[in-house]
Amino acid sequence: MMDKKEAEKGKDIKRINETLSPNERKILPCLQEGTLEKIGKKAELDLTSALRALEFLKNKGLVELDKKEKEIVDLDVNGILYRKKGLPERALLHLIAEKNTISLNEAKRQSKLSDNEFKASLGALKKKALISLSKGNLVLQASKDEVVKKSLEELFLEALPIDFQDLKPEQKFALESLKKRKKIVILEKKKEIEVKITELGKNLLSSNIKTEDMIERLTPEIIRTQSYKGKKFRRYDLNSQAPKIYGGKSHFVSQAMDYARKIWTELGFEEMPGTFIQTGFWNFDALFTAQDHPVREMHDTFYLKGIKGKLPDKSLVNEVKKAHEKGIGGSKGWNYSWSEEEPKKVILRTHTTCLSAHSLSKLRELKEKKGKFFAVGRVFRNETLDWSHGFEFNQTEGIVVDKNANFRHLLGYLKEFFKKMGFENIRFTPAYFPYTEPSVEINWFHPEKKVWLELGGAGMFRPELTIPLLREHIPVLAWGPGFDRIIMDYYQIKDLREMYENNLTKLREKKFWVK
Repeated sequence: MMDKKEAEKGKDIKRINETLSPNERKILPCLQEGTLEKIGKKAELDLTSALRALEFLKNKGLVELDKKEKEIVDLDVNGILYRKKGLPERALLHLIAEKNTISLNEAKRQSKLSDNEFKASLGALKKKALISLSKGNLVLQASKDEVVKKSLEELFLEALPIDFQDLKPEQKFALESLKKRKKIVILEKKKEIEVKITELGKNLLSSNIKTEDMIERLTPEIIRTQSYKGKKFRRYDLNSQAPKIYGGKSHFVSQAMDYARKIWTELGFEEMPGTFIQTGFWNFDALFTAQDHPVREMHDTFYLKGIKGKLPDKSLVNEVKKAHEKGIGGSKGWNYSWSEEEPKKVILRTHTTCLSAHSLSKLRELKEKKGKFFAVGRVFRNETLDWSHGFEFNQTEGIVVDKNANFRHLLGYLKEFFKKMGFENIRFTPAYFPYTEPSVEINWFHPEKKVWLELGGAGMFRPELTIPLLREHIPVLAWGPGFDRIIMDYYQIKDLREMYENNLTKLREKKFWVK
């Protein structure tokens, strides 16, 4: 008579048996194969499906998985070809054996080997004393047996792939020899999963419980025909971890920029359109940046070679020229001869402020010069790439054109924007920027690092900029803080380069931008 313990064990096996999926049932008879690859092959499942089924069996206590990493020596692109056709030195050796002596140039021509292959073959044959070079001729030194005998390298290629740990001394010698040549052998890290059946798994395999009539999933057809009667449903295993599902979403940088657009739009701003490619006129000259300023040099700015842009209407160009040469609105200007060729150079924009210049020029002929505009976009600088610098980054730009605008309005807009972006503790300090006066720097107190961090700069556009673009000096509030530092803080990113790499695993795991 069956004792209580045996009866309980039988119930456990029956319960587990009723939770097995079709793929788990497929691989159960194949577990004795011992490794993931062999089990998947015998069960006729791809490695992903087989591994998933094994993980489920592990969660049920039926198997144990031992994951190991091995270094495998395998054939590279040229190695595959050479194993089939023979190493280049084999062809060269046979050619020399036929002639016994042949000139170097003739051997190269008749062997039809590439320069690299011919040089490598010569070196290999001379090293093994199978040939010699005398007065520009290749002379055979090998015996007939040595000519037909396979080399250690050829035998090694035939034996690949091999676990690096299992290499014999002569194979290690052949490997070192072949590694000096291009794309013949390759060392790859390979993960191997060994499978061990537990005592519970063995009991399940030895049981005679039948499950052919189990229903895998409920469908409308089964309900309509009532074919479920007299059958059992497979149990759901609520303890097993299901694979993660990643829904489609925008890149986290795009999410942050869209959020910034939402803030500015809600504050009544209109987005400024514009392209990455600008002329020097809009990027520099219209913003009262002197033509000999270091920022315009090649080591700071990306220029498009051999391309010239067009200048806007003559009246605007003349006004900008006047501001540079003699000054305007009480300014003395830069006191130099302004060139029309320099502004025609085409560049990748170094800031989004060039879009502000475009927007102001569109108000030039209007009777009421008024508006609120913003931009969020990528800009480019010729910087050395490291953890804190990149040759491209994001910037948010904004201007308010209003005869009644003042400096306090500027601080209010900035405070409201950064508050909505999640930066409550903001302070403003006096600063200097080339085309704003007065100017201010925006700083945020980092609660963890206990330091004030710069978020960007702002100010009111100088008359040298507004008068040429608007025909008169009207107060223009302006700001253009970098946007990447805001994103880096939110996502706890320590290296700027992480924002622009396309690591799908990292991108999938990034949290959604929620403020």
